[in-house]
Amino acid sequence: MPVSQTSPAALANINGVLMPLAEATVPALDRGFLFGDAVYEVLRVYQGKPWLLKEHLNRLAYSLNAVRIQGVGLERLQERMRATITAGPFGEATVYIQITRGSAPRSHKFPISSTPLEFIYVDEFHDPYQQARRHGAAVLTQPDLRWDRCDIKSTNLLGNVLAMQAASEAGCLEALLYLPDGTLTEGTHTSLFGVRQGTVLTSPRSNAILPGITRSLILRLAAGAGVPVREEVLKRGELDEASELFLTGTTSEILPVIAVDGRPMGDGRPGPVTRRLQQAYQEAVAEFVAEGA
Repeated sequence: MPVSQTSPAALANINGVLMPLAEATVPALDRGFLFGDAVYEVLRVYQGKPWLLKEHLNRLAYSLNAVRIQGVGLERLQERMRATITAGPFGEATVYIQITRGSAPRSHKFPISSTPLEFIYVDEFHDPYQQARRHGAAVLTQPDLRWDRCDIKSTNLLGNVLAMQAASEAGCLEALLYLPDGTLTEGTHTSLFGVRQGTVLTSPRSNAILPGITRSLILRLAAGAGVPVREEVLKRGELDEASELFLTGTTSEILPVIAVDGRPMGDGRPGPVTRRLQQAYQEAVAEFVAEGA
């Protein structure tokens, strides 16, 4: 079963075996394929260097432990990832890492014995968010239909997929997910922030949101820039009280939101707090790249 068809330059590494991504296959009885019994991470590579690597590996370890997939060596995984980046060689790229429980006869309970499948692929990054970072993005709100452990970065993403499709069909770049009481949790593949009276607001960490790596970085950058931050939920019906909204993610970085459900956000332009944090983010990346190998 082919995993993906993409750029010929993309490389895959499956259990230590390097190959073109277009030639990568996984067993039909792999539990990641059958049940979504798998976890994953996505990293950005700037000038050949994986960004926030330690943080991503720590979150991967958390996810593996939460779903009780054992036998994965993170140091070995890191070596394979770096070897795949170097083999490209890749400069501006993304790294996708997926760990499944492995292949076994189909049964819902854990197999008595299985070897985790360790799948990595690296592809050149062609930035689809450049214009949105500059001019802002429109988003759509959608009910949060996901399971109750969104803190685990699992491959069970059907709720995210359906919400993102609705956003795409509405001409929006992302969907914001909300609970029955109107609480906004996050985007389908981004973390959500608002600004009210100069203070940055974001949902408290819980099982309802993914602990975003870029989200955590933004909290640190905001502190360094003297921007006050409060972990507080945003409500769908109270967005008029916010002066700015922005989204963060590994590939999107910091995206200003200028419209929600067809209504302008703030004055319909990226706000000053968002711009300040965008600048701080770019400075952090530039410093990281300048550090060398």
